[in-house]
Amino acid sequence: MTQVSVSPRQIVAPVCALLLLAAAPIRELSPWAVLWTAPAILGAAMLIAWAAESAQFFVAQGFALAILAWLQTLPEFAVEAVLAWKQQVHLLTANLTGALRLLTGLAWPMIYFVAAMSHRYTYRRPLRRIRLADEHSVEVVGLIACMAYAAVIWWKASLNLYDAAVLIGIYIGYLLLLRRMPPQEAEGMEDLERIPRSIVKARRPVRIAAILGLFFGGGLLIYFVAEPFLGSLLSLSAALGVPSFVFVQWVAPFVSEFPEKVSAFYWARTIEKASMALMNMVSSNINQWTLLAAMLPIVFYMGGGQSSIPFDDQQRLEILMTLAQQLIGTMFLINMELAWWEALALFSLWGVQFALSPVTPGPGFWGTLARGIHWWVTLAYLAWAALEGVRMLLGFRHPTAFHNFATAWREHIGPGAARR
Repeated sequence: MTQVSVSPRQIVAPVCALLLLAAAPIRELSPWAVLWTAPAILGAAMLIAWAAESAQFFVAQGFALAILAWLQTLPEFAVEAVLAWKQQVHLLTANLTGALRLLTGLAWPMIYFVAAMSHRYTYRRPLRRIRLADEHSVEVVGLIACMAYAAVIWWKASLNLYDAAVLIGIYIGYLLLLRRMPPQEAEGMEDLERIPRSIVKARRPVRIAAILGLFFGGGLLIYFVAEPFLGSLLSLSAALGVPSFVFVQWVAPFVSEFPEKVSAFYWARTIEKASMALMNMVSSNINQWTLLAAMLPIVFYMGGGQSSIPFDDQQRLEILMTLAQQLIGTMFLINMELAWWEALALFSLWGVQFALSPVTPGPGFWGTLARGIHWWVTLAYLAWAALEGVRMLLGFRHPTAFHNFATAWREHIGPGAARR
């Protein structure tokens, strides 16, 4: 099948242009604006989901999901660009860490639970785990690489222009690896919904035009509707008295990641594509750890700040907590599956910290609990990750992702693979 060639330069150039356009203040609109912006966001998410489903038969599924994840996170890029332009370090850190923790703590479990309900309804038996395809080892290993450099950023308590260059390099390398992977087999076309199946079976010019049109149209719609959508939510939160930090860390990321969750729900309900939905979220994790984090010092510097964003102790704790959550999530995926109890654990630990976010630290039981919850949950993540590491060393958890990645490297990625 014909493969669509996309160079890293074609990906990076639009990113830079969009960053400049995104650095504008979010206007508060009437809460009623959500009645037209929400359906627009929903429609855009479906357009690019159909494009990604169709594209996976002509480029690697992981590559299609990586492009999809970038388009879906355009609203998140816009919000972060505004905060970086305005030099609001505490809020941009809150938004970035909140968005990442939402992906792993809410979206990953949501995919499992949606797939589990569909599986029980269809087959009348429980779904014990979501199994990942062998080629998804590239995403799992890619996430480990992102976290390794994010740990360096946490350790030195700053994010500068040199870090941005490294992070962009990691993302480009990740895309290049995905491009070498083979597309999906033609036999799976019949499992598609009507619209993507029609696109895949169309003549080549029509097929290419439809896929590119859906990607471009959906991305453009998300980009221009994101600001009024967020503005309507901002005015609603102000009317309800929601603190700005809580809004920026939880409400804004949930809204800006809404397109991703729509696509994930759409795929997870089909059961067979639950692993594709999960990898859509993992691709978004990688996208935000690399491109989104790299954008921050660039826009921060363009907005009149220094070439480095410093992090105080509280911000470092937010980053450490996010890293710890990503670490245990990756440990769960290292054997290329997500079990029901792992999804429940991710949701429970995220839910405890989320529920206490509006509580003001201070005296009394709830105040004391709110003051220490970040450290306690972070320690729980790290201790559990250490336990899983020991279990892996003892052979109770198999590092299947590394073995699959090594096989993929030999067969599709490495220098010798091109000559096979």
